[in-house]
Amino acid sequence: MTGDQSKRTAWAPRLASWSLRAVIIGLVVAAVGLTLARYDFIAKLAGFSALLGGALVALVALVIGLISLFLGRGTMWPARRKAWIGVAISLVYVGFLASRPLVAGEVPAIHDVTTDLTNPPQFEVLPLRADNLAGVGTVENWRRIHAEGYGDLRSIELSKPVAAVTADAARLAEKSGWKVAKVDPARGHIEATASVSYIRFQDDVVIRIVPTADGQGSRVDMRSVSRVGISDFGVNAKRIRAFLTELAAGGS
Repeated sequence: MTGDQSKRTAWAPRLASWSLRAVIIGLVVAAVGLTLARYDFIAKLAGFSALLGGALVALVALVIGLISLFLGRGTMWPARRKAWIGVAISLVYVGFLASRPLVAGEVPAIHDVTTDLTNPPQFEVLPLRADNLAGVGTVENWRRIHAEGYGDLRSIELSKPVAAVTADAARLAEKSGWKVAKVDPARGHIEATASVSYIRFQDDVVIRIVPTADGQGSRVDMRSVSRVGISDFGVNAKRIRAFLTELAAGGS
């Protein structure tokens, strides 16, 4: 073995150990940050930043691990397993985060989603975030982006009276694990808060139920708004679709 090869081989196990340590540090940073945010010891976005910070550390670990494998190529060295473990964990971590936008698809970068763009259901108990137009600027721009991205969202009509549909919707909200803030059967008004993912990002929901034009049934409109962030990655629209589908299945 030449002197250069000897030096190269000597560095390989060191880098392998650094790679494994680095990815463990990244995982710990992410886990601690997410858990603190889950229980509101720190802000939700701070917890999400910890997740991203951990991913950056994992990316560094991935590069170091690959370098160690490259330097140790053609030889057998005990720390090779550490390098492969560091690389594998880093790839899973970084790959998972990188795939999130792809999983979400081409959803519009908005966080306020409704079945009625002209007259969205209004919150009465839960406050609408002060910066609700963040990312869109104006109501008109929000409506345009919303219509292009979620043209399928529409109100639904059910054959039951308002009070009965309101009761069904309230039960479904509780079944979904939402924290119900208000239920008014006479007016057909429901407000609740839903939690998303491990970090428990909170989205506020308002449901409006009114008599149909012929007075024989009820029309249901729904609105779901994320408390933080600009884009919700399609979460609010999915929630509305799923909720109204299940409500219609049990209330038609």
